[in-house]
Amino acid sequence: MTTPGRTERLVLAGVLTAEQVAQTVAGIAATQRPDGAIPWFRGHHLDPWDHVEAAMALDVAGERDRAEAAYRWLAEHQNSDGSWYAAYADGDPEEPTDRGRETNFVAYVAVGVWHHYLATGDDAFLDRMWPTVFAAVEFVLGLQQPGGQIGWKREDDGTPVDDALLTGSSSIHHALRCALAIAEHREEPQPDWELAAGLLGHAIRHHPERFLDKDRFSMDWYYPVLGGAVTGAAAKERLEAGWDRFVVPGLGVRCVSDRPWVTGGESCELALALWAMGESDRAVEILQWIQHLRAEDGMYWTGYVYEDDAVWPEELTSWTAGSLLLAVAALGGDEATTTVFGGERLPYGLEPDCCA
Repeated sequence: MTTPGRTERLVLAGVLTAEQVAQTVAGIAATQRPDGAIPWFRGHHLDPWDHVEAAMALDVAGERDRAEAAYRWLAEHQNSDGSWYAAYADGDPEEPTDRGRETNFVAYVAVGVWHHYLATGDDAFLDRMWPTVFAAVEFVLGLQQPGGQIGWKREDDGTPVDDALLTGSSSIHHALRCALAIAEHREEPQPDWELAAGLLGHAIRHHPERFLDKDRFSMDWYYPVLGGAVTGAAAKERLEAGWDRFVVPGLGVRCVSDRPWVTGGESCELALALWAMGESDRAVEILQWIQHLRAEDGMYWTGYVYEDDAVWPEELTSWTAGSLLLAVAALGGDEATTTVFGGERLPYGLEPDCCA
């Protein structure tokens, strides 16, 4: 059961009632395996990034033990090089289905671990997870390019894929800042991480040519804001510039600009980005719009093709429900969530001497 008093901040007019909150949290919990793994849904695969997203959602609902079990799964099944595979069949650590090791998937553990610590104040947990976070960050920074951007992944045979994704690198920027916060709290300075975070943030803000062109995807539009690299007036200008391309009033946010397909995850993440830049009213409105994706069991369909009036794919994913709960938690003032996604209290790294 959810912890009394924790879910009241997840009640939001036009989005979630107290009963609906409990139903959605129960839906995510039902997806979790006994060993702590949280696949997209039972029988589908687990990827490490979405596993962490769902764990953070459990934390905002007060499901501390379940969240900690999710992080324990990561600690117990980390590869010797600090990574995880990109996908595991139904969260079974013995059955990886994609042996690529994607940098943004690996880095995100730092966001979840810092979020859990802020929610619990559990220093013993942080002590246990520090070696996991450290190894993950070192794996990721092994693929940082001279221009600051982070290579996408290592193939199964170890071959690096040096091409960088703006969305992935923006998520890594967020993760590096959380990792630095953990290191700072532990009084274990990591100057190399500070340099890496500063160089990466600079690349995201000033060097779009260093990333693959994925301009059609809404994540490349809002993730530099969500990941904390682009803030203030620049963030507002960026979101305004892409608004009409990606936002479908009354329905949500397109995944791809030229497709009639709105998705719950992208809509909730945009809401988080809007909240972070002080646009809470618009964030709430988007979360209200996507309630057409809510299923009877309290989970959320991944997306909706509005020209065909069809749910697609027909999947109720733990991470879509998780992203909604995190957005609502930020709007409700949940301290762990506002600290992690607001960014003002996270270290920034060291800005490089470039483009003076």
